[in-house]
Amino acid sequence: MRKRSGELQELGRRIRAARAALGSSQEELAYESHIDRSYFGGVERGDRNITFNVLCKIAAALQCDVAELTKGLPRKPR
Repeated sequence: MRKRSGELQELGRRIRAARAALGSSQEELAYESHIDRSYFGGVERGDRNITFNVLCKIAAALQCDVAELTKGLPRKPR
């Protein structure tokens, strides 16, 4: 199993929260994003290092700006 990036996990949590706020399932958002449902699940778990293009598709399906999903990422080192 690959080590998950903290930033990817946080991005996945934000995507999951935005999806839940819309009341949509993973399957519905994956369909609207033109992404395979299992891949979308990996994004939400932080298992996938997605491209900017995929992030844009997800943001469009979530009816939000990419900046809303990525604000404060990457985190500054302490």
